[in-house]
Amino acid sequence: MQETPLWMWIGFNAFVLLFLFLDLSVHGRKKHTIGIKESIAWSCFWIAIALFFNTLLYYTHGPQAALDFFTGYLLEKSLSVDNLFVFILIFSYFKTPEHLLHKVLFYGILGAILMRALFIFGGIALLHQFSWIFYIFGLFLVYAGIKMINQKESEMHPESNFLIEWIKKWIPITDKYYGESFFVRIQDKLHGTPLFLTLLTVEFTDLVFAIDSIPAILAITLDPFIVYTSNIFAILGLRALFFTLKASLEIFHFLSYAIGGILTFVGFKMLIAPWLKIPTPVTLCFILLSLVAAIILSLLFPKSEESNEKDGK
Repeated sequence: MQETPLWMWIGFNAFVLLFLFLDLSVHGRKKHTIGIKESIAWSCFWIAIALFFNTLLYYTHGPQAALDFFTGYLLEKSLSVDNLFVFILIFSYFKTPEHLLHKVLFYGILGAILMRALFIFGGIALLHQFSWIFYIFGLFLVYAGIKMINQKESEMHPESNFLIEWIKKWIPITDKYYGESFFVRIQDKLHGTPLFLTLLTVEFTDLVFAIDSIPAILAITLDPFIVYTSNIFAILGLRALFFTLKASLEIFHFLSYAIGGILTFVGFKMLIAPWLKIPTPVTLCFILLSLVAAIILSLLFPKSEESNEKDGK
């Protein structure tokens, strides 16, 4: 594991902060509903930036680090798909206006970056201190993968979320949206809006998904810089990917099985590591084949209209 120079850490984080600032101050001023063409263009942009960074790693850290980054990036990207499907359910439940989705996703991604950073460095520190945790992570991933494969349909019940219930006890929530405001004052009393609850649910959901994704990437490499950058690049492209997936929600319905299979495979990889080390190229091939197979099967066997009607109920 090659030590990353300080200037690369500073440069990468400066890049992330610059993007977030430009997105909030420039792109965020343009209030509009993001269409499929715009979302695909932004998705391609972020994938291109990630691949450019991957090339940079090849020359600064070597071919193995570049391969680890690409595998980790693809893994985190695939795991984020299920996360985004849940986001769609959240926005549908709270009836979030289309033109406000950009703002919720922006702050949701900002919170996700901070949480992932804490999880990554905390997880690596634990593994260095207590190596047996590696196997706990493996068992958890196998359990999460099998559970995802066996689950029938995704359901969203924010009203039963203990965090939401706790917040409602302390902060009154309005029945309607007030523009882009998370909070409003009514009769000199601070009230939260449904937009605030939506953001809170998105952040909590990402926290839950981080419990899956961080152990999964740690099965690829324990290099903090590779783990951190692959995670952040996957997160930065989430918003654009969200609007792309939203337009094709019912098409790729086999993706959840592929993601469950990937989690299970990575979990087994962690469990058998003392006796058999699965090379990163094998892991990469498994991820790629799983995603390609899911896409092909989804196109060959589309959801019936009857299934779609049941999902919409």
